[in-house]
Amino acid sequence: MYSLNVRDHFMIAHSFAGETFGPAQKLHGATYVVDVTFRRRALDADGLVVDIGRASEVVKALLADLNYQNLDEREEFRGQNTTTEFLAHALHQRVASAIHAGELGESARELDAVCVTLNESHIAWASYEAAP
Repeated sequence: MYSLNVRDHFMIAHSFAGETFGPAQKLHGATYVVDVTFRRRALDADGLVVDIGRASEVVKALLADLNYQNLDEREEFRGQNTTTEFLAHALHQRVASAIHAGELGESARELDAVCVTLNESHIAWASYEAAP
């Protein structure tokens, strides 16, 4: 399986509901380093997994929508604990939508999997991987 990874970051504020989260129930910030890994069994006709420039631009644009946002105030996240795991899945859905819309080129529709990893710190991260 071939893979290509692009990396960017975004900063958010949010809070969590539930005793499980202790002090994180209060509003706090997080800076995520985001890795999006595209996977395919065979390279496309140009010898690529996906175009790295297009992939970088798409990921940057998707993250820009969330950057410097208080996720507690975003309608699409209302009533949801925006945990690192939850956000990895939400970003995967956004990347998959971009792929289906052709934003990464026609050959990207043939990807076998996309993995989105949110690095919360140098010692903790979460991922979501599935077909786009």
